[in-house]
Amino acid sequence: MNKIQTIKDKTYGLLRKTQKYTGTDNVYLAKGGFWLTLGQIISSAAGFLLAMAFGRLLDPETYGNYRYIISLAEILVIFTLYGINTAVTQAVARNLEGSFYTGFKTKLKWGSLGGLAAIAVASYYWIRGNEILPVPLLVAAMFFPLMYSAGIYNGFLAGKKLFNVQAKYNIANQIIATGAMIATLFFTKNLFWLIAVYFVSHAFLNYFFYLLTKFKFRPNKKEDPQSLSYGKHLSLMQVFSVIADQSDKILLFNLTGSGPLAVYQFALIIPDQIRDILKSVGTLAFPKLAEKSSQEIKANIKEKSFKLFLLASVIIIAYMIAAPHIYKIFFPRYLDSIYYSQIYILSLLAFPFVLFDTSFTAKAKKKELYLLQIAPSVFQMILYVGLIPFLGIMGVLIALLGRKVFSIILTLFLFRKF
Repeated sequence: MNKIQTIKDKTYGLLRKTQKYTGTDNVYLAKGGFWLTLGQIISSAAGFLLAMAFGRLLDPETYGNYRYIISLAEILVIFTLYGINTAVTQAVARNLEGSFYTGFKTKLKWGSLGGLAAIAVASYYWIRGNEILPVPLLVAAMFFPLMYSAGIYNGFLAGKKLFNVQAKYNIANQIIATGAMIATLFFTKNLFWLIAVYFVSHAFLNYFFYLLTKFKFRPNKKEDPQSLSYGKHLSLMQVFSVIADQSDKILLFNLTGSGPLAVYQFALIIPDQIRDILKSVGTLAFPKLAEKSSQEIKANIKEKSFKLFLLASVIIIAYMIAAPHIYKIFFPRYLDSIYYSQIYILSLLAFPFVLFDTSFTAKAKKKELYLLQIAPSVFQMILYVGLIPFLGIMGVLIALLGRKVFSIILTLFLFRKF
């Protein structure tokens, strides 16, 4: 035990000494960052295994239909007021935990409207004579409101800086859900069962961890009266962003078919997993930034962002070199995805600006947040409409990169008056 304590003390001392070089609370970063990064790595590994299973066991057409339904559900998530999660994190960081309860109820109530919208979409396809999509869409309509509403436990745990608990819950969640999906693929290739297992497993797992958080940590009843209002504002801001993020799949499916959508989706898989791992930077930074003044944030954010830029550049170069080998080994059916994936990874150059975006959110800069969410998304959708009918997948990628460049320019412009 003495040796272990000695190692801990030395590590603590080293982290404190190196803070003058990183300009960051390295002890906080090591504690929280370790668990968040571990959680994201395991989540990404589970996602990679699931992608392998889809790539080897499911034909591209069925996989394209599967991804299309998931994309429709992820557009309808706007009804579950996703921004409330962030508002809860901000409130809980200030020990105002009552929003955890009211936030869940509000998300579930509004989410039921999304369920009705999914039923309307299913009815549309049934009227048009489509025999593949209506029933799976009805399954999604039943379970996705609870699935996305119960995920509010992440907002509470992040606000309490319980990153170790959050990571453990999400690791268990991801492993069980992924295991269920892979097991299903071995038994059936039927779209209905794939969609049913996806939504049912995620809904019940999220609700289980919501209840576990509620009864284990007993959030207090003190509530920020502005929390739900701010959460609704954040949700409204994200409407255009959510639609823009999923409309590429919707347009590709309807203009080119399920096969090209499958090729495109496999091009995104690994870069998106990398982005999810790096996303922990914003999660870690949020509670800290919520406690700081605007002047304190501005003092060193550029230096930290430059270091993140160097990290992103190394990752991009390494991935471009490794991508052909990765796809040949793990996704041999989707070699057409390699070139598109190498282009898409360039979007990671926008990653260093996560600290700027998180700063605007942490300080509740509503006007700036509206502009940052809506303007780039509208620009992206305009590019989609103009490019996808003529360039297909390449049109989507040009639009995605165009949106990132536009967003960076706008972020830097707005941050001057932060």
